[in-house]
Amino acid sequence: MKFFFHYFKQRKTAAVLFVLFVLSFLVSFILYKIPAGAVLYPSVLFAFFAAVFIFLDYRQVLKKHKKLCAFLDYTEDLTDFLPVPETADDYDYQKIIYLITDEQKRRNLAMNMKYSDMVDYYTVWAHQIKTPIASIKLTLQNHESELSKIIADDLFRIEQYVEMVLMFLRLDSDYTDYIIQEYSLDHIIKCAVKKFAAQFIRRKITLQYQPLNTNVITDEKWLSFVIEQVISNSLKYTPKGEISIYLEGSKTLCIKDTGIGIAPEDIARIFEKGYTGYNGRTDKRASGIGLYLCKRICKNLGHSISAFSTPGKGTVIKINLDKKKLFFE
Repeated sequence: MKFFFHYFKQRKTAAVLFVLFVLSFLVSFILYKIPAGAVLYPSVLFAFFAAVFIFLDYRQVLKKHKKLCAFLDYTEDLTDFLPVPETADDYDYQKIIYLITDEQKRRNLAMNMKYSDMVDYYTVWAHQIKTPIASIKLTLQNHESELSKIIADDLFRIEQYVEMVLMFLRLDSDYTDYIIQEYSLDHIIKCAVKKFAAQFIRRKITLQYQPLNTNVITDEKWLSFVIEQVISNSLKYTPKGEISIYLEGSKTLCIKDTGIGIAPEDIARIFEKGYTGYNGRTDKRASGIGLYLCKRICKNLGHSISAFSTPGKGTVIKINLDKKKLFFE
């Protein structure tokens, strides 16, 4: 019905002209004392033919409208599906569409080239920075002191940030190396926890973990990154107490801490890109990228991640590892 009114609005000029045409002849015939039927009968006949024409024209225009609406479902180049132009306006509009499409392609190509150069640069940078990091780690192994432990902690955080950069770059890459198969969840967790062993010991944080004895279908490297990010956050915001890793149900991995918790107004937004919340404003090291990457990675792997927290009592992050449809971005 909405389209019909739009169609009628486009044709209202012709309808008004027809009415004015009939009225002018009717007034002229009356003034010259000619029977009005001489005008009314031809007008009715003409109106009948006009109604038939309008009906056929409306069907044709509606068919064209539906075909144009169908373009919304196409993902290819829309210019390949444009209907054959029938009027001068159609030719003009199609010329404009082709010009806009060509300009858009040119801009997209330039943008993609710039993005590709940027990704290549930062990828090379991230790999090159690993060399001095490894060298410093070897040097620190030969020095046992309180200062070397502090430097080792800072170096570990640098390694995490470098790894975060690599994951961020690979996430949107066309060559993301997902290897989806069945893995032991305990193996993935143990490898992740091992990286933080020194921090658990140094900060006297208790780890509550018992073997889960379950396998999951996932990508080991990407899921490991997610688990490491969650453990890192738990350690960052848990000055004392414990961190528990356990299974809820058959496939929901839970990582719970007894830290400072998350404010109620922040809990719904902690997975947003760049959002740090109240805790992030307190801790200037927060970037708001870690949990955002976790959300994106879980979505790509067909998993889901959620957070529950009570301020002052702690936070639990739940990763549902039930296999769902993969979503490669």
